[in-house]
Amino acid sequence: MTNYVFVLDANGKHLSPTKEQKAWFFIRKKRATLVSKYPMVIQLNKEIPDDKICKDEIRCGIDDGGLHTGIALVQKCQTKNKVLFKGVIEQRNDVKHLMDVRRGYRRYHRYHKRYRPARFNNRSSSKKEGKIAPSILQKRQATIRAVAQLNKWINITDYWLEDVAIDIRALTDGFKPYKWQYQKSNRLDENIRKAVILRDGCQCVECGRTNCKLEVHHIKPRRSNGSNALSNLITLCERCHQNTEGREELFMDKYFALLNSSDNKYLNYAQHVMIGKKWLREQLSSLGILHLTNGGDTANKRIDWNIEKFHSNDAICITNLQPDTCDVKEWTIKPMRRQSKAKADNVLGIKHRDLVEYTFKSGETHRGYVTALYPKQNAINFQSPTKHCKKVSAKKCRLLWKFNKIYWLDDVS
Repeated sequence: MTNYVFVLDANGKHLSPTKEQKAWFFIRKKRATLVSKYPMVIQLNKEIPDDKICKDEIRCGIDDGGLHTGIALVQKCQTKNKVLFKGVIEQRNDVKHLMDVRRGYRRYHRYHKRYRPARFNNRSSSKKEGKIAPSILQKRQATIRAVAQLNKWINITDYWLEDVAIDIRALTDGFKPYKWQYQKSNRLDENIRKAVILRDGCQCVECGRTNCKLEVHHIKPRRSNGSNALSNLITLCERCHQNTEGREELFMDKYFALLNSSDNKYLNYAQHVMIGKKWLREQLSSLGILHLTNGGDTANKRIDWNIEKFHSNDAICITNLQPDTCDVKEWTIKPMRRQSKAKADNVLGIKHRDLVEYTFKSGETHRGYVTALYPKQNAINFQSPTKHCKKVSAKKCRLLWKFNKIYWLDDVS
């Protein structure tokens, strides 16, 4: 498996990447210094004239997704195209939960201080035109952060983005609507509660009672991230509704079968991809020339070139450059929050999110990123790909690399 290293000259100009073995040779001979280890970047001690710098075209392919985003750098050469870098960005999906928790704290604080009249529509950020939800905006920003970081180490000439087009309405309705049907609501009433009761014939679906108090029940409960969509709601009488309380999961299959629907959990990430596309395009266009492709072309190239389906491999196909080989190191990219909530600053020089290595008495060696610090015990927690190592001695840990805004994880780490 090949691992290419980004190269800078003494003035910080971008040079053609080289192989890892050659990079370590330059470092041992003191002809270069190590700038970053994950991913590896070296800086030569001498300046390279402009006429000797390689001007090959380097394309950045981006396979946008709601859960994972593939990214790849492919160099267009005269004979064989080279894959210089490929990886997968793991998008965060906890932002909505964190905002809900913060909202609860804010409301609790508000209700337990002196009374003041309620205020509505008073937040300027929520009234901005074209505002994107924070849970989706941070995914777009994570992609830009990773691309911008790579752009500091190599001269990316243009960007290739797959223009994702998913018909959410066709997925929810189960058929391809006509043009005029998109403008027509798929509900019987704008009030979601009334729409559910009208759809179910103004009667309890369980027992068939009509002359009673009707209630709308979430088939998949809210505590399990059930949605307020029409497909996840059903009409029950007060007595039948009480029978489901606390054990909604036992009735899910039955009620979904009655409605011939589902919880549409697979649509969450599809909707996230469709939102904020314009913002992402504008940001990429500001970095360089942007080209748009489609999923059909990506699939055809992957089949024609006999490439295994994966997010990073799809990003390679999006660049429209057939590579010599895709057997290069695979990176997992995790842009982290800028602010750390760690209460302790460091333990024996080891800080939160640093990369460390530890060998247990059994001889097992694990390496991973620090997740917790215990200054009084001189101990740390770190998460490796195979084990969560808890309260290991910081004295016996080997500090491999200092954290800097983004996790770059390979198979070894």
